[in-house]
Amino acid sequence: MSDDYAERLRANRREKDEFFAEHPQSPIPPEHREGFAGLDYFEPNPDYRVEATVTVHDDPEPVEMETTASNPVRYLRIVTFAFEVGGDEHTLAGYRQEGDDGAIFVPFRDKTTGQQTYHNGRYMELEPDGELADGDAVTIDFNLAYCPFCAYSETFSCPLPPEENWLEIVVPAGEKTPDIE
Repeated sequence: MSDDYAERLRANRREKDEFFAEHPQSPIPPEHREGFAGLDYFEPNPDYRVEATVTVHDDPEPVEMETTASNPVRYLRIVTFAFEVGGDEHTLAGYRQEGDDGAIFVPFRDKTTGQQTYHNGRYMELEPDGELADGDAVTIDFNLAYCPFCAYSETFSCPLPPEENWLEIVVPAGEKTPDIE
């Protein structure tokens, strides 16, 4: 990983910390913002910035995701990403809500979940250039994994990663469990 990439990542993290500390739409409750010293992150790690092979689901299957507020939300499983970490093959499904053609939502859990990272899992979003096709290669960057807003306040309802996106590996990259006091 280039020093340039790591520095850009750190700059993005500083911007996010500033937003969380000061912006009216921050997920951090106002009474905790003054003492907020920034989020806790794993160090940037090139081993968790991986190339994945895409399988597109032409007839996307609906998936009901449970949420932290117990009201399930419906997504469509539009793609599967196959990638290698630590010499082993893994897959993650990517989702969109019906009618949405924006970023691909990739919620996941791994062996850091509930230990070093938020107990309900973390999220990534992928914004590919144009339509994806079978066999396309995309970069999945776990260094960009983040905690959902419900990690900061119970006023938010967040989808929980479905079991198909529970990785049986440790992914020490991205955001750690927030320490909001």
